[in-house]
This record gives sequence, C-alpha cells and structure tokens, in this order.
Amino acid sequence: MCRWLAYSGSPVLLSNVLYTPIHSFIDQSLHSRLGAETTNGDGFGIGWYDGQDTPGVFHSTEPAWNDANLREVAQHTTSPLFFAHIRAAIGSAVQQTNCHPFRHGRWLWMHNGFIDGYAKIKRDLAFAVEPEYYPHIAGTTDSELMFYLALTFGLEDDPAEAVAKAIGFVEAQGRQAGVEYPYQGTIVTSDGESMWAFRYSSEGTSRTLFFTRDVPTLREQYPEANILHEVSDDTRLVVSEPVGNLPGAWQEVPEASYGVVRKGQDALYAFVPQPPR
Repeated sequence: MCRWLAYSGSPVLLSNVLYTPIHSFIDQSLHSRLGAETTNGDGFGIGWYDGQDTPGVFHSTEPAWNDANLREVAQHTTSPLFFAHIRAAIGSAVQQTNCHPFRHGRWLWMHNGFIDGYAKIKRDLAFAVEPEYYPHIAGTTDSELMFYLALTFGLEDDPAEAVAKAIGFVEAQGRQAGVEYPYQGTIVTSDGESMWAFRYSSEGTSRTLFFTRDVPTLREQYPEANILHEVSDDTRLVVSEPVGNLPGAWQEVPEASYGVVRKGQDALYAFVPQPPR
C-alpha cells in the first residue's frame, strides 16, 4: 500500500513538513512502520495550493528518499495547504500518470487502498464516469478512476455525499461480481479551502489514518517544541502514519468515519456508503 500526508494551516515550507520531523514522511518511503509494505518506492507526488487558479503538482517514478528534485522543490515551495503521497504499486504500472495526487480543476485527490476484484468491474466503473470527465483519466489505477467517479457523483458540490455514492457504487458492482469485500482504503480530497479525509473498508478493517490534536493543546503539552509556536492555531496534519516524536500528538480516525478540516470548523462524522438506487 501507500502512505500519504495532507497539511492545512499557516503557510509553511514543504521541506519542513516532509523532511524535518523524526520518522519523517520521506523516511516512511523506506521505513514505514504501519503500512502493508515497509518500502513505498514506486514513485511519489506532491500537490500544493499557492494562490493560482489551480494547484501545482509534481510527480516522479523515482523513490522519494532518493530524489534530489523533490528536495529542491520542497525547499523552495511554501503553501497553506498541500498533499504528499508515496506509492507502493499493487498491479498497476509504475508511471507518472499513476502517481498521486490526482488533479482536476481546483481539486486534488489521494488514496491509500484498493478495489478488490478491480479487473472484474473496471469496465462497469469506467462506463459510469460522466463523458465530460472520462477524457481526463490519464492513468490505469483504481484510485484515479475513483476520483472521477466521485466527480461524477457531485464531488464539487458535496464531497462527503459524492464519496459515499462512489464507494457505494463500487461495493454494489463488486458484490454483483462475487467480491465479498470490494473496497478498502483512506481518501483525502481538497478544493484548496477545505479538506475531507475518509477512512472506510467493506470488511471494517481500514488502513490507518491519523490527525493531529489541536495546536493550542499541543503547545501546553510541549512548550519546548518550536514548530508549534510557528504555526497557526488551526493548523492540522492528516496522515497515514504519524511523523515526529511527540507522544499523544496524534488521534486515530475511527473506522467508517470522515473528517472535515477548514479554518475554525474541524469536525468528525460517521461515514456510510450510499448504494445506487
């Protein structure tokens, strides 16, 4: 499987988040502790918002721990909201078009997981994508197809409902094809203002997902941690696997839940897929 990280808060240099902490995100590309695979070396990607009409993206098939261009870009890019993803491919090719995050307009999307029996239902899932979106599918992953299904089901208007409909549709198609547990994974998506992060699997054993506790509380616990005094009160990290070495700084997202991260309005909700009528 993969590892991903999403940041929202005061503008920071990407390298300070990706490289600096103990057990950093980049370290996880070689030494993951909670992933299905220890090594996530089948490419990487970052996506960031910087005031332009669309977010920037940078993808590579190189291992993240060994890519000088990633370090260079991260040391010169500041953003208030950005995504990072390191990939462990399962079945699909190692190529740039299969690297996350995926982008459409102002939206970014990352996924850690898989659709079981994907080969059996890929055609049906692809036919469900709206014709206006289908030409934008550039790669071969189930993750990208999930993104365009969510767009088809109204991601730009109601992200939570769109993801619930997309996963509900995947489960319905999978079960018709004889797959007992069709979906597994965590998802994060953003329009540049807010983030929506989901944890769900058909079997009830999802990939791990964590978010940081609120910054004012962490400052009280760790007054010596300089980074906590440099970021805004509403700063949040959402990750597949914790970074840093501050015990108690992380809370696990419960199974079958999703969180919404936006300035001053963070919230956690139960997640229930919506099967097609």
